[in-house]
Amino acid sequence: MSIQQNLQPSASQNIKVQLLLAGGHQYTVYLNSDTTILHSLLTIIAARAYKQESASSKLFQIPINEGHAVLCFSSDQLVGVVTEPPVWLQQVDNTNNNNSIDSNILNSHYIQIDNFLSSSEHEQLIQYVLARKSHFIPTSTSTSDENYRRSMVLYSFPEFHELIINKIKNIVPDITSKLNIPSFNISQIEGQITAHNDGNYYKIHNDNGSPDTAKRELTYVYYFYQEPKRFSGGELLIYDSKIENNYYVQAESYKTVEPRNNSIVFFLSRYMHEVLPVSCPSQDFADSRFTVNGWVHR
Repeated sequence: MSIQQNLQPSASQNIKVQLLLAGGHQYTVYLNSDTTILHSLLTIIAARAYKQESASSKLFQIPINEGHAVLCFSSDQLVGVVTEPPVWLQQVDNTNNNNSIDSNILNSHYIQIDNFLSSSEHEQLIQYVLARKSHFIPTSTSTSDENYRRSMVLYSFPEFHELIINKIKNIVPDITSKLNIPSFNISQIEGQITAHNDGNYYKIHNDNGSPDTAKRELTYVYYFYQEPKRFSGGELLIYDSKIENNYYVQAESYKTVEPRNNSIVFFLSRYMHEVLPVSCPSQDFADSRFTVNGWVHR
């Protein structure tokens, strides 16, 4: 049995969402019908109903009280969701369907944490990047294939590097626990700032497939950009895996990660992943999808 989500109403509108948490706790929030958070909440409930693992262990951080406070809870604590008006989940029985889930597929998992930087740190980082537009250079790949990756990168950002790296180092133990991987001693954390503008992308790849990168254990991507948001696309696809001839290879199924402003994503560096093309009609550098991205080495 698998599920197909059918979110209604189709038009974007505010949804009253009552969150039922473990221990009898209840909270009411208002979310847009097409927001990623609402989709994630319903996905976890539906997957649990059919005794499937959720797409990832998630830490929900939902602004409340007009943004003056934030409700934080683990997806493990989520018992139920009440939506008004109704948001329906369509149940689809794939028992006899040839597209049923392959038992050999190894699900990919990721952690996405909202509000990674404080509001002031986030704004300072944006202004820092905009002031260094001329320092960005075109990205490249080890194969020098010009059509495989298109974006701009800033390799040196000492004014913010230590802040970002220290924050990541402090939460890695919790990340490894949530991803159910053994803890490890961190030997190095790499970092760079990348800008994706109109038509930019990064095709399917992994981050530790060569001798020089073999010690990369975790990949992280911190998203930041100006608001109102002036680009679309740029989602991160993290592919599930399967083992063929003793090698991890890409499966056809994948998880989609929305580039939420001021959020950071962690996943295993061996996962195949890609960045979908970005559409930025203004083509203005300031309207780009920016990231601080890098790797945690064991």
